[in-house]
Amino acid sequence: MPEEKNKEKLHIRLRVCDTEIPVRVFREEEEMYRRAASLITSIVNVYTNRAQGKKSTIDILYMALIDIALKYEREAKRNETKPFTDILAKLTSEVEEALGNDKD
Repeated sequence: MPEEKNKEKLHIRLRVCDTEIPVRVFREEEEMYRRAASLITSIVNVYTNRAQGKKSTIDILYMALIDIALKYEREAKRNETKPFTDILAKLTSEVEEALGNDKD
């Protein structure tokens, strides 16, 4: 079984900024990896243009990382389902209680 998973992986080279990075990815995730590399490059380029000559390369990379992480956190918060699950559980228990009372 582990051999099957290895067969599904591809060796690809991602271009991130001015660097090529070799990675092994699952075939179905290749496009996501390529879009991720493109997103990183795009965000780093924005910060490079804004801070050119004012910030070090590492500072620019950190700023880009923070930007990407913030987008990730916002998306995770937007997709948070726990409040809905809690409301559904409460409604379900109220419906079950009401149905149970009708049977008496």
